[in-house]
Amino acid sequence: MLLRLCLLAAQALRLAGAALLSPGSCAFEDSACGYEWDYAHLPWALHGEGHYISVDTSYEGEKAVLSSPELYSEEWSCVRLIYQIATTSEPLPDPARLNLYLRQEGESFDRLLWSAKEPSDSWLIASLDLMNSTKKYKIILEGEMGQDKSASIAVFEIKITPGYCIECDFEENHLCGFVNRWNPNVNWFVGGGNIRNSQSILPKDHTLNSELGHYMYVDSVYVKHFQEVAQLISPKTTAPMSGCLSFYYQLKQESSIVFTVYLRDTSGFYEEIWKTESALSADWALAEVDFNAPYPMEVIFEVAFNSAKGGYVALDDISFSPVYCSNQTGTPFNPAEAGCNFEEDLCNFYQDHKDGPGWSRVKVKRNVYRAGDHTTGFGYYLLANTKFTSQPGYIGRLYGPTLPGNLQFCLRFFYALYGFFQMSGTLAVYIFEENHVVQEKIWSVLDSPKGVWTQAEISFKKPMPCKVVFVSWCKSFWDCGLVALDDVSLSLGSCQAADVLLPNPGECTFEKDECVFTQKKRGRGSWHRRRGPTPTSYTGPKGDHTTGTYSCR
Repeated sequence: MLLRLCLLAAQALRLAGAALLSPGSCAFEDSACGYEWDYAHLPWALHGEGHYISVDTSYEGEKAVLSSPELYSEEWSCVRLIYQIATTSEPLPDPARLNLYLRQEGESFDRLLWSAKEPSDSWLIASLDLMNSTKKYKIILEGEMGQDKSASIAVFEIKITPGYCIECDFEENHLCGFVNRWNPNVNWFVGGGNIRNSQSILPKDHTLNSELGHYMYVDSVYVKHFQEVAQLISPKTTAPMSGCLSFYYQLKQESSIVFTVYLRDTSGFYEEIWKTESALSADWALAEVDFNAPYPMEVIFEVAFNSAKGGYVALDDISFSPVYCSNQTGTPFNPAEAGCNFEEDLCNFYQDHKDGPGWSRVKVKRNVYRAGDHTTGFGYYLLANTKFTSQPGYIGRLYGPTLPGNLQFCLRFFYALYGFFQMSGTLAVYIFEENHVVQEKIWSVLDSPKGVWTQAEISFKKPMPCKVVFVSWCKSFWDCGLVALDDVSLSLGSCQAADVLLPNPGECTFEKDECVFTQKKRGRGSWHRRRGPTPTSYTGPKGDHTTGTYSCR
């Protein structure tokens, strides 16, 4: 009788949990929860006993598509996907891949939010932020089988919850996608419930104020070396965010403990945003810190111990608000305002009157011997015409708008050189302080093909407000030629991080692959992805349009 009551209670809890699932969420226990697969492609198989849905290569086909019911939410949401990709051990040039798209009402293209191809022997979790919108939408899952004849892709659960993916109360088994960076001696563990594997006296959790609630903690019991470090890493943000990050912590210290919160971007750059100021916290203490993540970031909670008798740190209820803790006001910086294609004017760029008109906005007619502008081939660009200046020590400076400090930037632009005998000083990029004081040269031309638009990209970050300045300089009249500049753009994050970001719908540079473009092979004609010139003379460009170099595609 007691066993029957326990089974009934367990079933009631499971049904209650299912009832609480928000629209678009599914555990794939008894049904697909309104998710439908596209019968024009491979079928998805629902495994009721294992509670997952999967696709494999037992049928002929290239991919499988699964679409959610129509969804709507005006609030910021978090999509958590528990999945597994199983493949052979041999790496293949075209591996199996799982993609997640957002299909918004009224849009012509699906937006690729996330993609994974790493195989695993266990379930993995992906966390994706969905920005608030007034449009209805669908979640589209696409499993690409690639060249692996034994590949399979499985989805255990899709869960859509209101709020931000970096928020967590640690009451669920997936821990909201937070992971511990393993260390042989000190690590973050789940505390509370019936877990008691620490020699420290751990507190009740903050969420439920109960010993049955859960939290994360790190203990010094197994510390063996000076400055042993444990890190708890949040899911990576996938949409621009700024506001107030808050969390509750409890700290018991018998010797030195350093508890620090960092932001880490995709290039591995750390920025400290918070550190403990008090040595002892007998009860749960609230910490609040202003948080800016204009590009993908991870939040890292790091604890460093100096001895095995250091104590412990407990962490609970991480939350986020789009309103700054310190009541900051002002318009966030828009990097698009620091770029220009020079089609209409100089945008926010300007020249110093003391230098004279070193850069001129020009338009030339394109022909087989001379390229037009980089934007369209028929528009305007800037030209530093050093051959026709009367000054022997000519310098042309083009100043950009003021950029805020303490942000990582990626500067990209296109340039072309004509008639130079020496490359030194031909074109360089400097960082100036606001009062036009030179701080640092961050780039200069070393070698370049003549008469071809070539792309340059520079990552930089400065603690104070600054300006980007393009400088063309010739020391003598006979060494100078023409410098052309076009399509200056600025984005947040390092250039390496920007390359990792998924392209906008319908956009592709074809540098790495064909993105999501496919072709239907009809007859003998087909598209080929190539680098360098075309096979026949006088039929194609000298270099690709993206970078201008012969080695790119």
